[in-house]
Amino acid sequence: MGLNIPVPSVSVAYAANGNSTKANALGMRPMQERAYEKRGEQYLLIKSPPASGKSRALMFIALDKLSNQGLKQAIIVVPEKSIGASFNDEPLSRAGFWADWHVEPKWNLCNAPGTDGGKVNSVAKFLESDDGVLVCTHATFRFAVDRFGAEAFDDRLIAVDEFHHVSANPDNKLGLHLGAFIARDKVHIVAMTGSYFRGDAEAVLSPHDEARFDTVTYTYYEQLNGYQYLKRLDIGYFFYSDSYADDILKVLDPSQKTIIHIPSVNSRESTKDKLKEVEHILSSLGDWQGTDPVTGFQLVRTPEGKVLRIADLVDPAHQARIQESLRASAMKTDRDYVDIIIALGMAKEGFDWIWCEHALTVGYRSSLTEVVQIIGRATRDAPGKTRSRFTNLIAEPDASEDAVTEAVNDTLKAIAASLLMEQVLAPRYEFKPKNPASQATPDFDYGEGGYQSDKCNVGFNEERGTFQIEIKGLTEPKSEEAARICQEDLNEVITAFVQDKTTIERGLFDQELVPEELTVVRMGKIIKDKYPELDAEDQETVRQHAIAALNLTQKAAQIAKEGGPGANTALIDGVRQFALNVRDLDVDLIDRINPFGEAYAILSKAMTEESLQQIATVIGGKTVTLTPEEARKLAKRALQFKQERGRLPAITSSDAWEKRMAEGVAFLARMKAEADRG
Repeated sequence: MGLNIPVPSVSVAYAANGNSTKANALGMRPMQERAYEKRGEQYLLIKSPPASGKSRALMFIALDKLSNQGLKQAIIVVPEKSIGASFNDEPLSRAGFWADWHVEPKWNLCNAPGTDGGKVNSVAKFLESDDGVLVCTHATFRFAVDRFGAEAFDDRLIAVDEFHHVSANPDNKLGLHLGAFIARDKVHIVAMTGSYFRGDAEAVLSPHDEARFDTVTYTYYEQLNGYQYLKRLDIGYFFYSDSYADDILKVLDPSQKTIIHIPSVNSRESTKDKLKEVEHILSSLGDWQGTDPVTGFQLVRTPEGKVLRIADLVDPAHQARIQESLRASAMKTDRDYVDIIIALGMAKEGFDWIWCEHALTVGYRSSLTEVVQIIGRATRDAPGKTRSRFTNLIAEPDASEDAVTEAVNDTLKAIAASLLMEQVLAPRYEFKPKNPASQATPDFDYGEGGYQSDKCNVGFNEERGTFQIEIKGLTEPKSEEAARICQEDLNEVITAFVQDKTTIERGLFDQELVPEELTVVRMGKIIKDKYPELDAEDQETVRQHAIAALNLTQKAAQIAKEGGPGANTALIDGVRQFALNVRDLDVDLIDRINPFGEAYAILSKAMTEESLQQIATVIGGKTVTLTPEEARKLAKRALQFKQERGRLPAITSSDAWEKRMAEGVAFLARMKAEADRG
């Protein structure tokens, strides 16, 4: 294995101030209260992490829509049957709300026997009934809309859980149906997700449809900082050679409550025999003692004498029994009910085990969304649980492998996931242009929490988990949509950036890279494609804000890691320290930072030199050339350069960015000359 002692690539510490678990007079936690304040919106998007209470927030909103807003019924749509249990009856009035949540058993179709298609008749009967709430899977709902049409659902609430399953791609049936509902404009829609992006980088909603939604955002930082017990989350990707089962104990601590996701049988990490892989893990942990007669859990005695209770969700012969055991109430009340869960395709989205301290995943998963969902299994708050972690074990690329390119791609995707999670876990940023009249914002702390001088104001609001930072040369959004994107969607913009294969390849391994080629040109193109309705000035504003958020987080992480193991407040202290070091932040300085520099430093420590060189060789074999669109972007920047300095960029300049702009101008000149000759 590349590492004997794993060092996390992302480590974030939190205050554990208990705020996110406190309820108001109506029994609502902060996220739920924030969502309930928007209950009158026809289209509402709730972006909030796992365990923040999205299901109960929907209950509050749905009850108000049914009782006070004139809607006939509420239809709750979930991606898989197991998540339907999240919407079981809740006595909300005990905590102060004015009504209880109730679903007639026959209308929770997630519990009903039969196929999704066969349950469509039940949907029809519900629509004709006077009952208030139906719960079904995405698949059942799709079949029902196919059969009855969008008009059959008029004057009803459609609530879609795990909304990232939706896509604006016309091949996505659920997305197509939601587009029809929005166009017809006769339903209310509440969309809920912990990760408002897709692993395939497709847009969840079209820009036109997305603009119809009012957004409630509750960040990971707000959620985790407000826990009672959990104070630290570590995320790392670690590399191994040969078989993962031989070395898994180097990253698996049997004393920690752990979910292990073994690789898909179609992946290069798999031995192609999933049952033997589970047996190998069990034997690595200790001596098998038999099966618990009540739960079906495997019993394994470790060398230290502890008997581990292990739930095997991989063996199809026992899956149903194990699933039933994992639904027992003891999963929430008894820390020692189970010690380790081994799964392949299960125990991810919607799976709730509050005691989980370690999510250990072998092999790169199919998407960034799946990685975020798996990490969410370890971020629940529970008594005695002060630290949790996510580990991604990845096979090192081997020059002798036929699939070396696939191995390199998996490595790059893992790095992208790490970068994204660092961004997701960080506090939120509010950027302001620096000008002489700048005034400190009253609810931001500029003492202990930030920094204030005649050059730079950096404030921090701990309750909101938000930094306010002034940047010289920053432009402000002109339109409401650009302002919304800068406030709500920067992480989605950054996700598209780090998922872009060319971007991450060049950012990590192009020795001649000029950072602005990524931060200005590539990010500019991504934003233009993602938000075509914005004018050029607002697109540039969004670009500046997104790159500032990404690069400030990366520089802060670098500073925190250089501080050593004692740098427990990681990203927060790093942002403060970076502001103290630089003070006079400006857009050009931020654009000159390679967002992938810190990721390469981590990669070089986690991987053998031979494997690192192998990746560089594969990527370096690709010729990097300008596209006409990139050249036009560079030429536009060259015109700005001329306006500011009175001359065009020189191709002989020692400044790499000036030289690259000049190359863009020269590229377009050659294109024009060739076209004239032709």
